[in-house]
Amino acid sequence: MAKKKKKKKASAANTAQPQPKKRFEVMENESIDDCLARMKAEGYMPVRRMEEPVFTEAESEQDGEPVLLRQQIVFEGKQLLSE
Repeated sequence: MAKKKKKKKASAANTAQPQPKKRFEVMENESIDDCLARMKAEGYMPVRRMEEPVFTEAESEQDGEPVLLRQQIVFEGKQLLSE
């Protein structure tokens, strides 16, 4: 006699759609607090902070060595659940 396979019921966590993520860059004339406030106003909460250096070539040197211009800060936001 063949064994019957049991069907698993899909739980609510498995069937829920993944929440969209969005990246928010801190602009040059904006503070981190301003960026976080902008995220909150759009309905997102920060889940990750990434910093990357931004380089430029030195004009005075012949080598063209990279010189640190600024740090670029990007937040990854997860959409808040609307209740």
